[in-house]
Amino acid sequence: MADEIHTGGCQCGAVRFRVEGKLGDASVCHCRMCQKASGNFYLPLVSVRGAKVAWTRGQRKRFQSSNAVWRGFCGDCGTPLTFEAPDGMALAIASFDSPEGIAPTIQWGTEAKLPYVDHVPALTGEETMNDLDEASYLADLVSYQHPDHDTDTWPPEERR
Repeated sequence: MADEIHTGGCQCGAVRFRVEGKLGDASVCHCRMCQKASGNFYLPLVSVRGAKVAWTRGQRKRFQSSNAVWRGFCGDCGTPLTFEAPDGMALAIASFDSPEGIAPTIQWGTEAKLPYVDHVPALTGEETMNDLDEASYLADLVSYQHPDHDTDTWPPEERR
């Protein structure tokens, strides 16, 4: 749909974006550059080539990770936001307010895929609050993370 609207941003709320138009291909990249850029096993990305991207709060900082690619991120909290190459830009899927509807359809950079990644879904799973005995701080945890929707101002007055 050409009239699709997607919003998202970084963890601290200093950088927010709005995408108008159809999202492109979604993927995960296992290449070593994406691992380092995300600090993770791989980097899930979705192409925004052909859509209109507007930075609605703040601006991303950028790092040139190769002669052809720039990586965008929040300069305050470090959240990875963009992969920018000569053929277009992709946004980090988890930086969207509603990432659950953006499912990857291909894996790239599999030559650097970590050997245990395919076994992660078979690991025992626990909900965060099941760790209250070992991590008692969770009972009083207050999140300062930006909510998954646009806000007029951030942070809230009581946190400033």
